[in-house]
Amino acid sequence: MKYLYLLIAIIAEIFATTYLKKSEGFSLWKPTLICLIGYGVAFYFLSLTLRTMPVGIAYAIWSGVGIIFISLIGMFYFKQTPDLPAIIGLTLIVIGVVVINVFSKMGSH
Repeated sequence: MKYLYLLIAIIAEIFATTYLKKSEGFSLWKPTLICLIGYGVAFYFLSLTLRTMPVGIAYAIWSGVGIIFISLIGMFYFKQTPDLPAIIGLTLIVIGVVVINVFSKMGSH
């Protein structure tokens, strides 16, 4: 269940962050409301994940996957093109998440 909870937390965080951008500094009430609800759901399910998964591992996966998807949404939906340093940084984040999940014994505690 911990990975299902984490997946829900990630999806909610992606929606919330997308609507954070659309809220235009919390000046539009509908995107603001969706953003706040999304973050509430994200943190609730992240908290459930933390019952059985170390906080460092859960947060690395949650933030790493979220960063990648938000970057893709930024590229395709908001027309924000990352430059080479951004692409390198995102690649390093993905590598870091993979290394933690494949090689770290911390994730099994």
